[in-house]
Amino acid sequence: MENKTRTKAYLTGRFFDGISSGLFMMALPWAMLSTPNMGAFVAMVALACTAISFFLTPFFSTLIDRHSRKQLLVSVQFVQAAMAALIAVFYGVGYESNWLLATAQLVFWTSSNLAWATNNAFTQENFHQHEYAAISGKQEVIMQGTTLGSGALGVVLLEMWGMLEFASFAAVASAIASISYMITPYRRQLRQVNSVSFVDQMKESKDIFVERPQFYVFLMLSALSYPILTFLTKLVPIWFAETGISGDWFAGYNIAFGMGSLITGLMVGRLLGLGTHQGIMIGAMGLAAMMLIGMSLSPTPLMLLVFTFFFGTFNALNRIARTNWMHHSISIHQRGRADGGLQMFATFAQSISYVAIALLSHFGMTQIGFFLAAVVMVLAVCMMMRLNRGQELAVGVA
Repeated sequence: MENKTRTKAYLTGRFFDGISSGLFMMALPWAMLSTPNMGAFVAMVALACTAISFFLTPFFSTLIDRHSRKQLLVSVQFVQAAMAALIAVFYGVGYESNWLLATAQLVFWTSSNLAWATNNAFTQENFHQHEYAAISGKQEVIMQGTTLGSGALGVVLLEMWGMLEFASFAAVASAIASISYMITPYRRQLRQVNSVSFVDQMKESKDIFVERPQFYVFLMLSALSYPILTFLTKLVPIWFAETGISGDWFAGYNIAFGMGSLITGLMVGRLLGLGTHQGIMIGAMGLAAMMLIGMSLSPTPLMLLVFTFFFGTFNALNRIARTNWMHHSISIHQRGRADGGLQMFATFAQSISYVAIALLSHFGMTQIGFFLAAVVMVLAVCMMMRLNRGQELAVGVA
């Protein structure tokens, strides 16, 4: 009974967390793009968000390995609910500003990064090993059905509603998420070690990666799929806006990606049984790279959406295989800092990608961005295949 209650309450929290995060992370850039010539501004806001997130990550990841992961999840939702409510108040009194929206995106961006890493560590700690695959599938279905789904919905709602109603809806969703996390039974295994200071524990992060370099390099290459995804999330609306394509197509892009990932979530139990985690990650990355090539050659928005659907399928499979491998291979006491290191690498790659978007947008070469993403993915796959030939990846499994 407690297992069912734990799963239902936690997944309910993820559901409403995904709604609020999706509305702000996916739809706010489109709101800013409604002002002419804002492509470079949106890209630079994203760059600022990733830069700040990069420097906060070591602090956040150490928090995850020292404090209650459940309490961190609750705190993030309180912060997001307050930010959304603040936006609603400002727009309710008639104060409208793209800089205000950029600030809201920064708050949601950084707090969502903390929540993402915390959720991974919380799942590993609060569930049993035999539950990992099943809970991963359910998390994927919820995440894609809400984060990207609500992002697509958000674009439509922004055209139907005002920012007041939009932000109020997000604030309520975050509040419900915080309550759901609070009532989730917590099988806490991590206890703070008072003999180790916060700074010393943060410095230990380097040792975690030095002890198993091949293992973590392989994970980092796999994690490149995330900055490529966020790169596309910014590239597509800018390209659509520059070519006069309506917001409905951008909503369709989010839905196509989400539906592809949903398919993976529903079938993840069987898919993870097809081979080793490493083999699945390499295969999924390779197929995702092929879909990116298809997107770069798409002559119409509809064709791009078709390739996006399959890209979402393989991107999700790679991420779920990586997360489950980490559940089985990394100590509970190191999980936050391990995720933090991968997040710093992904954030650094994001920063580079947003500079690329700003340059491509400035020179009117936005569509080339799809091909650049494909090249990066292909190179990552080649390096992963080379690393997988050795025995180092199997060493030191927890």
